[in-house]
Amino acid sequence: MTKDELIISAKKLAQPASKTAEEYSEKRNHLVAQINQIMMARKDLKQLVGEGNEQMMEDNHSNHVQFMETVFQSYNPEVLVEMVLWVFRAYRSHGFQLTYWAAQLNAWTQILQEKLSPDAAQEILPFYQWMTVHIPIFTQLSESFMEDSDTLEPASKH
Repeated sequence: MTKDELIISAKKLAQPASKTAEEYSEKRNHLVAQINQIMMARKDLKQLVGEGNEQMMEDNHSNHVQFMETVFQSYNPEVLVEMVLWVFRAYRSHGFQLTYWAAQLNAWTQILQEKLSPDAAQEILPFYQWMTVHIPIFTQLSESFMEDSDTLEPASKH
């Protein structure tokens, strides 16, 4: 799958209602605390994020909810794809393993099902499921960027 095809698949996601985006925003600090607690308790954390990267992981979780908050307020599939690709490249360059994203997204899914209202979860979970399903594609595309360039910037614009 190409990046363009990934964007086409992201266009099938529906922007959540403003009420849903507001609920996510209101609960974001609690959601971050939950994900940090779950991830910090993992016995394989060092294998997932690398030695000494726990604070970077927690920062990623905070940045994640802030970014997703904007996604839910004003959805742009191209921005979602570009940001996820950038995150894969940036954090992998700091020692995060590919298995981190599956572990993290699975934890997010669990937390969102527990902490959001059923209506909000129904509108938001498709974004997390989409990211989870496409981990292999994000991996492939981010690896090709990493091989083509010494920087975190894309080698060419699509």
